[in-house]
Amino acid sequence: MTELKLHNTLTRQKEVFTPIDASNVRLYLCGPTVYDRAHIGNARPVIVFDILYRLLCRVYGEKAVTYVRNFTDVDDKINARAAETGREIRDITEETVGWYLEDMAALGTLPPNHMPRATEYIAEMIAMIEKLIEDGHAYAAEGHALFSVDSYDAYGKLSGRSVEDMIAGARVEVAPYKKNPMDFVLWKPSDADTPGWDSPWGRGRPGWHIECSAMSKALLGETFDIHAGGNDLMFPHHENEIAQSCCANPKGGFAKVWLHNEMLQVEGKKMSKSLGNFFTVRDLLDQGVAGEVIRFVFLSTHYRKPMDWTEAKRAEAEATLRKWRGLANGVTPGDVSPLVINALADDLNTAGALTHL
Repeated sequence: MTELKLHNTLTRQKEVFTPIDASNVRLYLCGPTVYDRAHIGNARPVIVFDILYRLLCRVYGEKAVTYVRNFTDVDDKINARAAETGREIRDITEETVGWYLEDMAALGTLPPNHMPRATEYIAEMIAMIEKLIEDGHAYAAEGHALFSVDSYDAYGKLSGRSVEDMIAGARVEVAPYKKNPMDFVLWKPSDADTPGWDSPWGRGRPGWHIECSAMSKALLGETFDIHAGGNDLMFPHHENEIAQSCCANPKGGFAKVWLHNEMLQVEGKKMSKSLGNFFTVRDLLDQGVAGEVIRFVFLSTHYRKPMDWTEAKRAEAEATLRKWRGLANGVTPGDVSPLVINALADDLNTAGALTHL
């Protein structure tokens, strides 16, 4: 069996991957908040961890791997888009989910086994929050439920920062109902114009972090193998997921391995609308850039290195793929070279794998 090595953010080192159960390998990837088209930065984790999913299926067997990628369909950004456009929230989320699935399929990525939506797991979120309050890890205040950071000694272990550093470097919401400025929202009240569900703390909606904790537990269990996402999610999202999941499920260990991809730039600059270098996956596809070209450019850089999307790289990818198609014309497909598999098994070294094709 191929030995797979992955760089675990939690331990800050490359480790031999040993699944909890080789007949039930479990992977969770944080998915999009569905209020707008996916930009090319959103596509990087999907493409990168599609490679991981394919590799896990090859090593352990397709039936032994469960891949979950969620949709966040309750969020203040969605509420704002609905207010701005006058459209129904469900119409916005349904349309955006459809766009996302079309765009990711165009990039050659496989659909996950499960694509849960946050609104389908409200009961599980409420139950988890109740458990946290019961065990002294959370408290209710003014229609909110908040996680008590002071109750979890290991808070900060993923990002490697102290609570003091986090307060200094983060935009912490100052609220009179918080016991500690770093305490984060598990549940918040909803007004008449905002989506809400009945709860022990009044009508309201979940905080962002509790959504992934509840969905991953429901579909993968209290402990699972790999949690992945962009490194912009490491703090506060993933840090908070760990805290609330480990406290709500003290016998479980939540995710064993954490993987984070680096961010994307465009022509050497941070992508932003103000610089005029912001574009979506659909923008590229509509310009005639093939999905396989986008995928090739992304895989030409190791996932833990910053990636730069440039016109030169796009043109180079198109030329390389054109050449490969010519060479492959009339050739009977064979099995993947061991050199390619070995490169991918070394912390998803896609750039190295491409050199062996």
